[in-house]
Order: sequence, then structure tokens, then C-alpha cells
Amino acid sequence: KYDEWPPNNAAWQPIYFSDNNGLTFIQERKSKIDFNEYISDPNDPVPYTSAIDNGKRMYNRTYMTEDQRFASKRPDVLTFQTEPLDKDFTIAGPIKVELSVSTSGTDSDWIVKLIDVFPDSISSDGKDFTGYQMMVRGDIMRGKFRNSLENPEPFIPNKPTKVAFIMNDSYHTFLKGHRIMVQVQSSWFPMFDRNPQKSCDIYSADESDFQSAANRVYHTKEYQSKIILNVIK
Repeated sequence: KYDEWPPNNAAWQPIYFSDNNGLTFIQERKSKIDFNEYISDPNDPVPYTSAIDNGKRMYNRTYMTEDQRFASKRPDVLTFQTEPLDKDFTIAGPIKVELSVSTSGTDSDWIVKLIDVFPDSISSDGKDFTGYQMMVRGDIMRGKFRNSLENPEPFIPNKPTKVAFIMNDSYHTFLKGHRIMVQVQSSWFPMFDRNPQKSCDIYSADESDFQSAANRVYHTKEYQSKIILNVIK
């Protein structure tokens, strides 16, 4: 039990996206343009769960802790992770996301998932959890609303742009030997409707408005991407 929330012994800890799909506690110092890119196709959206059965089963109540390996195998999902932790790492409170991104379109969704990656050779109650990618928290920012919900702003194609938002609170301990993972994608269907990736009124869009886009997540000194966690010291 805590007397206040977030706990007064928690402090903000940034974790930076880096080369080789890494997450690091050290800020990127390179100045060259460096990024990860994926093609987001609204006609082949990333599902929010692996349990969808040909459209017959659309809801999976355990999705919030579901193994995310079904998503990390896709080419339209970026995955970044730390080295195995050398001690327990407990977070308590909201989660801040700050991305430097670009898109070849004029709008895109940015879904960020915080994940606890289990080590090799681990089991519980007879179930094998080797390499399990357990989602801790996930949230979305529709890009055109990045600065205002009242005044949507289209992206300038291929221009690095800051997208920042706050995810819901979480209280979770990443155990020693586990890894912290972040996944970035641009669809989460049908949890959220498809984005045409063209700045328009989605509800009146027709099929021709739904276009593939090349999306980039940058990680340089000038264009940083990071997730900021409230860590109990």
C-alpha cells in the first residue's frame, strides 16, 4: 500500500531506442540519420490478438497479457528490447512515450506496446513460458491528433515529426533475467478502426483512400525515440 500515487520513491527513467533493435538506458549520441522502417498496409492490419478465428471470434479477454510473439513475427511491427536485466525493475505510474517518426502518407496511427520478455527455460504451473512476450501496457495515438484533438494536423510526407502521448498507469515488476521490450506498429485491428494513412474523414473514406505507407521510427541524437517509465528506486 502506498500513501500516494505514483509512489514518492518513484522517479522517471528514460529508455532509448537504439541500433540493432535495442533499448538502452544511455542516450543515443550519433548525429547521422538512423531509423527503422516498415510498410503499414491498412488492407492487412496487425490484429490485436492471435485469437481471432476467421472473423467469428473478435474478442479475447486475455489480450492484455497475451504473448506478443504473433505480432513480433510480422514485418510491419518493430521490436526493440534491452539486454537481460541484472536486477528487478519495478514501474509504478503512467508511461510516457516520445517518438520521432515519419510516414510517406499524411496520417498514420502509432501503437506502442510495453512488453515483459521472459527468459529461456521458465515454466509455471506446468506451462512453458520460454521466451513469452507478455504485454504489460499498450496504447495508440492517431497521428493527426498528436498536437490537438480539436484541430487535426496532417503529416508532411517523410518529414521527421515528434509524436508524444501518455499511456495508462501500470504497476509491474520486470524480474531479473527478463528483458524490457517495446513494439511499435500502425494498426491494432479490430480494437481500433483502420487508418487510411491519408488525412481525411475516415468515416466517409472509400476503399481507394486506404493506402500503404512507409513508416519510420528514428533514433539519433537529433531525432530521439524513447519510452519513459516511473521506476521505484
